[in-house]
Amino acid sequence: MYIDDTIAAISTPVGEGGIGIVRMSGKDSLDIIARIFKSFKNKNVKEMKSYTMMYGFIVDPKSNEKVDEVIISYMKAPNTYTREDIVEVNCHGGVVAVKRILSLILENGARLAEPGEFTKRAFLNGRIDLSQAEAVIDLIRAKTTESMHIALEQSQGKLSSKIKNIMHRLLGILAHIEASVDFPEDDIENVVSSKIIKDSNEIINELNSLIKNAETGKILREGLNTSIVGKPNVGKSSLLNALLEEKRAIVTDIPGTTRDVIEEYINIRGIPVKIIDTAGIRETSDIVEKIGVEKSKEYIEKSDLIIFMVDSSRPLDDEDLEIIELIKNKRTIVVINKIDLPSASDLDTIKKYFNDESIIYASVNTEQGIEDIKQKIEEFVYSGEVKSKDIYVTNVRHKDILYKAKESIEKGIETIESLLPLDIASVEYRDAYLKLGEITGDTAAEDIIDRIFNDFCIGK
Repeated sequence: MYIDDTIAAISTPVGEGGIGIVRMSGKDSLDIIARIFKSFKNKNVKEMKSYTMMYGFIVDPKSNEKVDEVIISYMKAPNTYTREDIVEVNCHGGVVAVKRILSLILENGARLAEPGEFTKRAFLNGRIDLSQAEAVIDLIRAKTTESMHIALEQSQGKLSSKIKNIMHRLLGILAHIEASVDFPEDDIENVVSSKIIKDSNEIINELNSLIKNAETGKILREGLNTSIVGKPNVGKSSLLNALLEEKRAIVTDIPGTTRDVIEEYINIRGIPVKIIDTAGIRETSDIVEKIGVEKSKEYIEKSDLIIFMVDSSRPLDDEDLEIIELIKNKRTIVVINKIDLPSASDLDTIKKYFNDESIIYASVNTEQGIEDIKQKIEEFVYSGEVKSKDIYVTNVRHKDILYKAKESIEKGIETIESLLPLDIASVEYRDAYLKLGEITGDTAAEDIIDRIFNDFCIGK
């Protein structure tokens, strides 16, 4: 696709800051900046070499008024992010300066960029594929070093390379089918069928591996929704404060202090965790507390992981059992808190509902057991497997495509094993190939591409 116009946008967050950046991309970028920029030493902007900078002023050509003192940088196509000419104006940070400079650029020939249009042009101009483009937004939104590392690997093509390798092998299978159909007199169909089934099963194993890591990838991308639940005054808010290493929640000896849910993002060993301190679940006549209890129950349903807290210094009661009933089908870490106090809790009853591996004995006030809780969270996310060499599928769209491609290949095998003509099986293999191409963008429809880039911020 040939793109003729020049786009511009503010590429830094709008607000007070040391520097603001306005970016242009397109063949007229240098001409447009030449109309509104005056070099401090009267140098000709149009003679700038690629990857150089020039100091001067943005000037309103209508009034000859100096707008801001700036440094402009120029990057010549095709060795740029978009593979087009790019000019960036580095001005003083602040709402007024960057907006005024953007307005002058738009008045002098550029068009305001759509969300994600710079990255979209990088994709359309062949610098990156679609999965690499999607990884850019993951890089921007990364909440931990680990999630940033995975997004960076995908932006550099780690997932794309894997998918393209599988697509290449599917093309090989289609070529074998075509050869078998075109030359039936060579009696090669049985040999071809055996090889196709062998190759297909190898591909299915690789797809299964990617799908298996997809849930971990989704958590590393979006965060692990974790709710701390328990009856009032078992130490939920104290645990939140201990994990955050700050006094975020009010802690008192009065039951029912937390009446609403408190949400915070926390980095636990590279895992972004959205941790939620819920209101203590109990029967109450207090209208505000009752609303908090109902919200707690809603959050239990939405959570990926539950931290169920029990006060070891108090006997288990109906409130504890009610919570156990609510969480019995959820992945749960049980924290037996206040072990520094004399025990009064029936731990054997707890063990009827939860296995020993999910139970941690702690004293949150003395920070005993906090590291054990973090370790359990890490084990939940990675399932105890080596993480650094894995390829993580972090995108729900990709996971869905992988499932569908796998199903098509399985149908292809089924067709061959049913001794139906090989050309019937080719329909399924071609479908798997086209589906996987939606990840890289090779076969993605235009509406899908547009929808993906609409999620980007303007200026990226």
